[in-house]
Amino acid sequence: MNKRTIFVDTTLRDGEQTAGVVFAKREKIQIAKMLDQLGVDQLEVGIPVMGGEEQEAIQEIVNSNLKASIMAWNRAVIDDVKESIKCGVDAVAISISTSDIHILHKLKSTRSKVLENMIAATDFAKGHGLYVSVNAEDASRTDFNFLCEFALAAKKAGADRLRYCDTVGILNPISTYEIIKALKETVDIDIEMHTHNDFGMATANAVAGIMAGATHVGVTVNGLGERAGNAALEEVAMALKHLLKQEVKLDTAKFLEISKYVAQASNRELPAWKAIVGSNMFAHESGIHADGTLKNPLTYEVFDPQEVGLTRQIIIGKHSGTAAIKQKFREYNTEISDQVAQDLLEKVRAAAISLKRHLFDKELVYIYEEYLAEKQRGEKNNGPKCSGKNS
Repeated sequence: MNKRTIFVDTTLRDGEQTAGVVFAKREKIQIAKMLDQLGVDQLEVGIPVMGGEEQEAIQEIVNSNLKASIMAWNRAVIDDVKESIKCGVDAVAISISTSDIHILHKLKSTRSKVLENMIAATDFAKGHGLYVSVNAEDASRTDFNFLCEFALAAKKAGADRLRYCDTVGILNPISTYEIIKALKETVDIDIEMHTHNDFGMATANAVAGIMAGATHVGVTVNGLGERAGNAALEEVAMALKHLLKQEVKLDTAKFLEISKYVAQASNRELPAWKAIVGSNMFAHESGIHADGTLKNPLTYEVFDPQEVGLTRQIIIGKHSGTAAIKQKFREYNTEISDQVAQDLLEKVRAAAISLKRHLFDKELVYIYEEYLAEKQRGEKNNGPKCSGKNS
């Protein structure tokens, strides 16, 4: 496993290929700038052969003086590569299907023709000084011997890396590891993991591929992408940093900001339960969890919420305990006793069940004020009383 993985973000290409998603030109440029500020190594920004505003956006990104390498996506067609060259990008992805089901039914071609087209496009791109990623589309359903032949031919043609595409997301972490390890041992070429989330394993498969020797990883912000999406940038980055202990040269504190922006630009909700950047990531309601977190955050948090731009939240609701209620009042500079916290807890649970949600801070304050008023009334009613007799 390498000490550091190269991040290739394809939010502006594969992410925008999500059904129903369209980025305005200004949004594409803004996302590219945000990704660059984040420290992403390479940005795959679109498909030049589409022409029109797509080319204009790519050219503006190229001219934005970003630190990241700017890559354009192409079919294994020389005319596609020519359009990329016109846009001024420094890198190209040359993509062609390698599985028999794609070759026969989509391309209506042959394995030899696939190799011929890939080699010609790669040779042309290298002749114009471009960095080249050769994409094996549907690699996970490709005959392994042919995949090795394809990778070796790409390397001989000058390709800088092979993009291994789990196009329909059929891999699992174990099969991913075994395939990538074997491929790397057979053909000594840089490999990029490009995984899809059809079975919910895109991030896990991407990480497994890196463990097996892949040098690059293709990701999108929020896991945006066709069908169930791609491996999420923020998930892969934090997994590499905290689980594999790799060096991750990304400003992870900017994750929440870019996740929110891409969610808005793509008109796709950022779920509260989203790994790494969801609002529930550091929200604690359960009494046992909240109590443990208050004593030491590491009991229920693997990393500091500020690492990804979030803040810790103690939620008051049905499952809360007295420790959380006492802590919540400390936030209002009010210290309450264990007995008061216990009395309030009964009222909090009743309110949460009735409302079918947690309580807002103001609602908790109202419950406390009502509690104090009830207590005051009770003290008055239990005070000294006149006998009613004349002296």
